[in-house]
This record gives sequence, C-alpha cells and structure tokens, in this order.
Amino acid sequence: MKILVTNDDGIQAEGLWALVRELKKVAQVTVAAPDGERSAIGTAVTLFQPLHASEVCAREDGVKAYSIDGSPSDCVILALGKLITDNIDMVVSGINRDHNVGEDVYISGTVGAAMQGYFRGLPAIAVSAPKGSTTGFKVAAKAVAVLVQRMAANKLGRIFLNINVPDLSMEEVRGIKITRLARSSHINTVTEDNSEQHRQFRLVRERVAESGSDGTDIQAIVQGYISITPLYTSLLDKPPLRLLKKVGAEVAAEIIK
Repeated sequence: MKILVTNDDGIQAEGLWALVRELKKVAQVTVAAPDGERSAIGTAVTLFQPLHASEVCAREDGVKAYSIDGSPSDCVILALGKLITDNIDMVVSGINRDHNVGEDVYISGTVGAAMQGYFRGLPAIAVSAPKGSTTGFKVAAKAVAVLVQRMAANKLGRIFLNINVPDLSMEEVRGIKITRLARSSHINTVTEDNSEQHRQFRLVRERVAESGSDGTDIQAIVQGYISITPLYTSLLDKPPLRLLKKVGAEVAAEIIK
C-alpha cells in the first residue's frame, strides 16, 4: 500500500511525523506538506502564482518528503499530479493539533487536503487530536495505521473519513463510534480593534462548551470515544453504514486491549 501524507500545520509539525511513524509500519509513505502553517483555509488552491516544491530530509527512514509553498490542497494536487510517479492508494491528512468537528470541517485545511484525494477517486482520511495532547497524537496515529489496513481488507474503496480522538490514553479510550457532524462547534463573533489611522476588525472563534447532540462527533469525543465521521459530496457516495461499523469495531478490537 502506498500512502500520501499531508497536513495544514506544516512540514515540521509533530503531528505529521507521529502519523508517518506509524503508517510507515504498514505502508510505503510519501509526505507532501506546506512549508509553514496553513490552518483554517479549507480547500483553497493557488491559481495565480507559481508553486515551488523542495525535497527535504525526512525525520523517518525510507520516507520521501516534499515541502511546498502552497496550501494543503495544493500539496495534494501537486504531489498526485507531478511529484509522485507511482500510483497512490490513499491520502491521509493530519494529525491536526486541534479537533476538526462540526462546522470546523468546512474551513479546515486538514479536511480540505484529504478532500482533494477523495475528489481524485482515492480513499481519504483527515485525522485530528486535542490541542497540546501528545497522548492524542499517539492514539490517533495508531488508530489510523490500523484503520487503513482494515479499509483495504474490507475493500471500502473510495471513502472520505474524518477522525477525531479524545484526550485519553489508549487504555482509557472507551471505543469507536461512527458519527455525524455536530451542527455547530464554535460561536463566531467580531471585535473592533481601532488604531489612530484605521478602523479594523478581528474575527473571533470561540469553542462551544457542550456535549453535542446524540450521535455527533462532539458527543463521542466528550464521552471518551474515537469519532469516525463519513463525509461525502453526494448521497450517491454515502458509504454503507453497516460495513463502516464493522470496520470501526475491528479497529477498536485491535487497538483497545
């Protein structure tokens, strides 16, 4: 299996290399990631200026890595279209250093990058862990490494999954739930911050402190579960829920002892 790994936190992000470290145990991994922070830009692509890609020294042996001066979506498009000559079997984006739940997915660069793989007919995974959680990185990386194997074994084909893990050790995680997006994850407000020369504004996003409705990604995380949310752009692409639950149960059985 050959996997393209990307993110929106940049080529040096710890979450990226925690993910690569686990995935290289089960697949051949190539990295194509932004040269710096590119969070919260969704599916943005660079159309009116050239992109530059540099091969950089990977932190893991046997991994080829590219640093790109573009968006997360640019990285996937460029990697699949030009940088990688072999066929890629799957795109995995993350590990993002904060949850991408509810409405977050619509502006997330992590999710936007994975979506570019999905648009090109590939299975795609976006994965996120709680902010500042080293334990979350470990759980997320292990869960995804097992998940990609189960996806291949069960022949899930073209599917797009958004994964979020709680801030718990593997021993404390209660299981895996197949979820839907919560209706809201943030309250968006505007503050005014004027200077002598300019009237200026700042957009402020405040996390909603609630458990979420039944069956949502937010509720699952609050209750101590790993959340797997299927995303799709058409009802025709909606994955079979029974098969997805089977895969989730298989992953849980392997990682939670």
